[in-house]
Amino acid sequence: MEAGAARSSMFLASVEADAIAARIAAIETRTGVQLVTAFVGRAARYPEARWKAFALAVSVAALIVAILGFLRPGWNGAEAPLGVIVAILAAGITNAILATYVGAYERLFVRHNRAAAEVRQYAEGLFLARGLFATPGRTAVLIVVSLFERVVIVHADRGFAGRVPASEWDDVVAPMTPALRAGEHGGAMQAGLTALESLLVRKDFVATGAEANALPDSPLQERGA
Repeated sequence: MEAGAARSSMFLASVEADAIAARIAAIETRTGVQLVTAFVGRAARYPEARWKAFALAVSVAALIVAILGFLRPGWNGAEAPLGVIVAILAAGITNAILATYVGAYERLFVRHNRAAAEVRQYAEGLFLARGLFATPGRTAVLIVVSLFERVVIVHADRGFAGRVPASEWDDVVAPMTPALRAGEHGGAMQAGLTALESLLVRKDFVATGAEANALPDSPLQERGA
């Protein structure tokens, strides 16, 4: 590596991770809220994706054979039924392999609702595993970005109940989505932190100066499932 080049740690360059940590520290100092951010490779495995890919390819291949039989009445595969069957199965297997090893292609076979549910479950587990519920006032916020699913979940502790409606956390997620889809992981989180700070200030969260920094500012980075 060249001198001065940005180091990477799993999903973020060190300069991006440092910028996020600094931004979190500034928001915590202003609002008194404890923030944790996490980047996860993927929240879950989706075995149904390969079976859907297999079924799709087999269906398309069988349809092609049927069309050929219709266009060429003299050929309907009867002369080489085993070859036709092998070709259809080969198409299905090849497509299943693609869905197994090519993440962008696999994602096409995963329903968004299912992916969002898996990321939310991952976020809830991470919140508990890291003990984020142990902050004074129960005002910790966890922002999880799951890169495979391209889903962002904001998980807030019970101290926000009655002050921040659940629907308003979506205001934090919305500006993150374009950058996330473009592969700009650090930029996506920065956009979310800006939106989060605006939301907290609007809801009159103000630091008293007595709050301790109970949680790490550096973003967590995990491979996930």
